[in-house]
Parts: sequence; C-alpha cells; structure tokens
Amino acid sequence: MAQAKILIADDDTLVREAVYKILTMFGHSVVPCASGEDALAALNGDFDLIILDINMPGLDGFETLKFINERNYGIPVIFLTGAGSMEYAVKAINLGAYDFIPKPIEDLDIFNIKVKRAIEKRMYVLQEKAYKENLETEVRNKTKELAEKNRLLEEYNENLEISALNTMLTLQTALEEKDMYTAGHTTRVNLYAMEIGRAMRLGQDDMTVLDRACKVHDIGKLVVDVNYIRKPGPLTDEEWLLMKKHPEVGANIIKPLTFMKEELFLVRHHHERMDGKGYPDGLGGDEINLLTKIITVADSYDAMTSKRSYKQNLELKAAITEMRRCAGSQFDPEVVRVFTEVLENQAKMSTN
Repeated sequence: MAQAKILIADDDTLVREAVYKILTMFGHSVVPCASGEDALAALNGDFDLIILDINMPGLDGFETLKFINERNYGIPVIFLTGAGSMEYAVKAINLGAYDFIPKPIEDLDIFNIKVKRAIEKRMYVLQEKAYKENLETEVRNKTKELAEKNRLLEEYNENLEISALNTMLTLQTALEEKDMYTAGHTTRVNLYAMEIGRAMRLGQDDMTVLDRACKVHDIGKLVVDVNYIRKPGPLTDEEWLLMKKHPEVGANIIKPLTFMKEELFLVRHHHERMDGKGYPDGLGGDEINLLTKIITVADSYDAMTSKRSYKQNLELKAAITEMRRCAGSQFDPEVVRVFTEVLENQAKMSTN
C-alpha cells in the first residue's frame, strides 16, 4: 500500500507519540495534534485517515467529528477509546465514524489491519469521486459535442429549406415574367397576406407558413401552357379544366419537401371557397383553415386590381366592394373585414 497521510488528535502526549511512531513505522506520513481545535486547523482534503481521541479538553472527539463531517471531505475517522468506554464507541459509529480502536494499543497487527481498511475505504471514495467527475466531464463534453452537431444539422437543414424555397420562387417568378400582366403577382400576394396576418396578430410560426405558402402558391402553373395564361379572351372548358389543376400540381411539387407539410395545404386549397364551390376538393367553411382563407383573399384581391390580358383591373373602392359582396360565399367575412380596414387605412394615410 502506498504511503497514506494520517492526522492524529490526542491530548495524551505518550499515546500521541506512540501512535505516531507505530504509523510511521508502517510507512505513513503522520501529522500529530494535541486537541480537536488543532486537528481542525490542520485538516484539509489531502488526508487519508483521521484518528481521534474521544476525551480531550476543549472540543472532544464527538464535537470534533461533527465539524469534520460539515467539511464533507469523505475522510474516514477512527476513534481511540479507553477501557470501559464501549458506549462511546457505539456513539462514535452512529455519528459516522469508520471504526474504533481501544487503547492502549496492544495488538499491532489488528491496529494495522484497521488502519489499512480505513485507508482502502478512502481510496475507494477518491476513485469513485474521480470516476464521477470524469463521467460528468465526459457527459458535459458529449452533450456539448451533440449540441454543436445538432446546431450544425439545424443550420444545414435551414439552408436546404431556404435553397429549395428560393429555387421554387425563382421558377415561379420566371413563369410570371413570361407575361407582363402576371409579373409581380407572387410578390404582391405575399405582401397582402403578410399585412392581413399582422393585422390579425398571427404568431411567428403561422406567419412563416403563410409567407412560404404565398411564395409558391402558383408553382403548379409551371405545367400549364403559358398560352393559357396569356390568352386575351376566356378559356375554353378544356383549357379551364387544365388551369384548375394547378393547385393540385403545386401541392404535388412541394410534397417531397417534408418541412412544408403545412404549406402544402395552403397551396392545394387557395382556390377553395367558403360555400364549397371552389376547387380542387370543394372544401368549405371550417374545412378551410385561417391561413388558407388569408391567402385566398390576398390572391383574389391582386387578381381584381391587376390588369389582365382578358379584363380591366378594378380600382381600390370597387375591389373592396367586390370583396365585401363575396364575403361569406367566396371569402371568409372576418378576413375580408380585416383586410379592407388595412386597405382603407393605407388609402387615408396616402391622401394625408
């Protein structure tokens, strides 16, 4: 066994010196003290064992042990007990002492065994403490490493999402630019929808979904013959049937993008109506969620107020009148009310 550092406290000089010599003979480093107060003054976490006499002037062994326990060093304590004081030994064990040794010390082998066992216990305590500290450090490092990996993964996923969304927006913008009458439609629909969302105090998550859906709501028109979009007159029944498929096609285009599950609903249903007469699924009323109702109003308003090859655009007042007329049948009344208030307030501010 490696050399241990042992603290002795005994007011009896002869006993203290005898124990000192014995422990030194066993190869240990010993710090002798004449009182409990001196022992506490010399004590630190470097000791492997403490040997205390019970009956000492000032702080006795029991009182000294209480102060030792408060420091929480985890150092085993062996009490030296005089003849006829076994009840003291029991009390010492109850206070947390590791063992007791009767004095005078007559059997050096037993004394050595008890000291060695106490020191071994101290070694186990230190090893367990070191193991826990190493484990905690490893867990902290692994947690930190995992958090960093998660951050990088989230950043990578976010970049992928932005890249995918920007690619689709570029394609949709390119489609719109093929016709002077539809150029800027997506940007305006997004602007109107965001104004409605802010006025209705939507949460940030809903605003993000609405923003994304607006940017790709007409992506399905990529498969529609551009001549249908440019056509100066009404579409034939066959042409109209093909045009009406663009919400379904758009939903299918973004379906593989798992981060746009909520946006998919808006893209597919932005031409539904409150009365169930819209397309492609004939949803109505509460079957249509609020975000879809918002994009429907924003999309329709831009169609009303933008010049098309087949019609003249409506002025602000006429468009507001038309939205109010269609509230309840085509549009959600509350969304119409909020949006018309926004438009009228903007008109007032522009004239002031």
